[in-house]
Amino acid sequence: MGGGLEAGGRHSFLHAYFIKFLVAGAIALKGIGGILFILGSSFGAVLLLLHQLIATPILYDFYNYDSEDREFIQLFIKFTQNMALFGALLFFIGMKNSIPRRLPKKKVAKTKTY
Repeated sequence: MGGGLEAGGRHSFLHAYFIKFLVAGAIALKGIGGILFILGSSFGAVLLLLHQLIATPILYDFYNYDSEDREFIQLFIKFTQNMALFGALLFFIGMKNSIPRRLPKKKVAKTKTY
């Protein structure tokens, strides 16, 4: 075969590169979101929500197992825990947006009395 590549050699290289890119993106998304969330930012919570939304069904694919399997139970428990975290992040965003922002108080000029 021409070029010295085995069957699927180029495809597997691109696939491995793409997987590394996705994993690095997921780590960055979770890391930046976590730091911003710790600092009290709603944007950080949204980044964590996005990570949860994408990663949870991929990592915890309980739907590919029979309900009698041990793996099903373990994956389903992890999946429901992540959904609870998803709900907590939604709650945080809702509470953060429901608190009115403080407006700077205008100083009232005091009249001098003699």
